[in-house]
Amino acid sequence: MTSKSPVPDYDLDERMELTSADQVRAIGHPLRTTILGLLHERAATVTEMSTAVGRPKSTVAHHVNVLQRAGLLQVVRTRRVRAIDERYYGRTGRTITIGVARHPGDPTVPVCVNGLSVAAAESVPAHEDDTLYSTLRHVRIPRERASEFWRRVEGLVREFTALPRSGDTVYGLAVGLYPTDQPVLPDPDAAATGEESP
Repeated sequence: MTSKSPVPDYDLDERMELTSADQVRAIGHPLRTTILGLLHERAATVTEMSTAVGRPKSTVAHHVNVLQRAGLLQVVRTRRVRAIDERYYGRTGRTITIGVARHPGDPTVPVCVNGLSVAAAESVPAHEDDTLYSTLRHVRIPRERASEFWRRVEGLVREFTALPRSGDTVYGLAVGLYPTDQPVLPDPDAAATGEESP
């Protein structure tokens, strides 16, 4: 694939919002998220995906079917090979987001897949080889500012995933924005008067 080729090599919606429990369950398996990641680059057959992940074709076909039933994959083209139609699968959305994914009180379905925990496990070898670029910052800001900042981060993520494919190494980009229980300094005026801040 040349640097001028579009990524991926098929048409797809910019965003796919998951709104059902089945869709959230579908992306909850590590092999299925790997398959979705592979298809960010180009459409692929089950055989190609099986070779890439080192798993049997029957296993990959099962997971592809789960993703297709959940509306996350689609057949984007076919090719006739020895009287058989070979199907090329692609994603239905460049970015997958979690919408209203469960009913309140339903503990069986996660609200989202924790990409940071996946990234933490994946990044161990890079940390040990001193090839990990990472940072962690804590900032006290209003929720509205956090939402605004996250929209800007999503733009950078879209830019990253649209980069032309080249080189021999697949890099992971993990981002997260979440509330914490980090301590907060008291209001300076309250500190000066000895009052507790609200």
